Amino acid sequence: MGEGRRVRLGAPLDTAGIVLATTFFCLSLTPSLLPRPWSLQGIIAGVLSATGYLVGVIAGALVRPAAARITVQIMVRWREGWNRTGRRRVRRVVATFGCGLGAASLVLGVRAQRDIYLLMGLEPPERLGYLGVPLVAAALFLALLAAARTLRIAARALGRLLGRWFPATAAQFAAGLGVGVLAVFLTDGVLTEALLKGADRSFAAINRETAPGATRPRADTLSGSPSSLVPWASLGLEGRAFVADAPTTDELSRFGGRPAVAPIRVYAGLDSAATTRARAALAVRELERTGAFGRAVICVMTTTGTGWVDPQAAAALEFMYGGDTALVSMQYSYLPSWLSFLVDRDRARTAGRELFDRVYARWSALPAGHRPKLLVFGESLGAFGAESAFGGDRDLRERTDGALFVGPPDSSALWRRLVDGRDPGSREALPVYRDGETVRFANRPSDLDVPASPWNPPRVVYLQHPSDPIVWWTPRLVLTRPDWLEERRGDDVLPWIRWYPFVTFWQITADLVFSLDAPPGHGHDYDGEVIAAWARIVPPAGWDDARTAALTALIAHRHPASGLQ
Repeated sequence: MGEGRRVRLGAPLDTAGIVLATTFFCLSLTPSLLPRPWSLQGIIAGVLSATGYLVGVIAGALVRPAAARITVQIMVRWREGWNRTGRRRVRRVVATFGCGLGAASLVLGVRAQRDIYLLMGLEPPERLGYLGVPLVAAALFLALLAAARTLRIAARALGRLLGRWFPATAAQFAAGLGVGVLAVFLTDGVLTEALLKGADRSFAAINRETAPGATRPRADTLSGSPSSLVPWASLGLEGRAFVADAPTTDELSRFGGRPAVAPIRVYAGLDSAATTRARAALAVRELERTGAFGRAVICVMTTTGTGWVDPQAAAALEFMYGGDTALVSMQYSYLPSWLSFLVDRDRARTAGRELFDRVYARWSALPAGHRPKLLVFGESLGAFGAESAFGGDRDLRERTDGALFVGPPDSSALWRRLVDGRDPGSREALPVYRDGETVRFANRPSDLDVPASPWNPPRVVYLQHPSDPIVWWTPRLVLTRPDWLEERRGDDVLPWIRWYPFVTFWQITADLVFSLDAPPGHGHDYDGEVIAAWARIVPPAGWDDARTAALTALIAHRHPASGLQ
């Protein structure tokens, strides 16, 4: 569309835009990390078609004037006929070719989706369902196109108004900038703020609820009990579930074959104190009240966004040590992790650092020969927060007796530093750092045996699945090919996955939606693997693989699906 032409909602589509939209639609059907139902595939295809159309329109606007200057002398006699007839012919050819290419891509895309389902041990869906993909994609593409054209019409109208007082070029530029800023303000400001306030109210109400079966504990080793410094009502939904789920001494004794002690679980909710610092201080006083610093193990556990602590990771340590443990955690948000990642990321970082530093200060004041093992745990956004307390692997080695980080987001600063500094020849999906002397990465627990060099305590483990989009998602995917898509693919990722600008970013973004629905051992589901990891990091005396297998079976029965919150 020329600058002087009238913009209409029903105006013909731009030829260059159609070409790029078709290309992006076809690429959207290529596989990514996780299987996608047809409805989600349709949304991805619609978003990417609109993205391709925008790129095509911009590219065409930049190239078209230069192309016109080159061909003007050649086509001077046929120019009018080209304008009227040639463009229509080009559009028909593009439309015909695009429909055929789109149909072929849809067939190949369905086949690739079935391959991913089978790779993860899932039953593939019916092929016919994917016939709805073009319909969803077209509807979303047209909606986004209408929104963009509406903004352009508004900018043109404002430009004409401003043109009464300013030069035409300046008026159009100011109008476009003004409408763009207003659209961003309405979307990112007014609309986003309204949605966040609504979500905040909803999740705050959920936080005041109590999970079914979670009753106030009576044991004085648990926060929320009658003797606790932390009121039961202040713990929040996930805090109450955490302390109420502590195993009994009978359970621990049956598994261990010897008398057990009551485990300590300390938790401070958002309502337990006014600030992060005050909650951390309260948690340490609660540790002191329960006698935690006289136990064999203290583990500082950073929660996910809702305040959730992985029950398998918590129970594993308690069964391994016959209850001679103290687990401490505190809440920094009640929003789901994906929303907390957007709005509460700094809180996660501050909470992880503040709680560990407070516990460490009290722990390090004990005589050197009378300190419990000091461990650190975090999963997902909790891993992001937990590792924020440390400046590097040396800091971890000097201030802990072991750490377990599960499914860390790409934005986790320490994880990224370690992965980028991996030994030459090792892969981003399964890196080796400094010959594995302190930190080891694993897709499966058996990966912890590599390299074969000594792995002396303290031991630090990062669990990361090649198919976990939470680990690999980053805005850099828009224009930058990641190392994990240049190297040999992980064992639960299709070998023919490729990186495409814009496309891969939206595909991995969509994978985030279903990352928790993957079967154990894939996506963001690490059920069972945390138990084997703890057994390698801090095994009690006499522990062996048979005990690990028995504990894995027991906890799988006790917590059949931990379900990240």
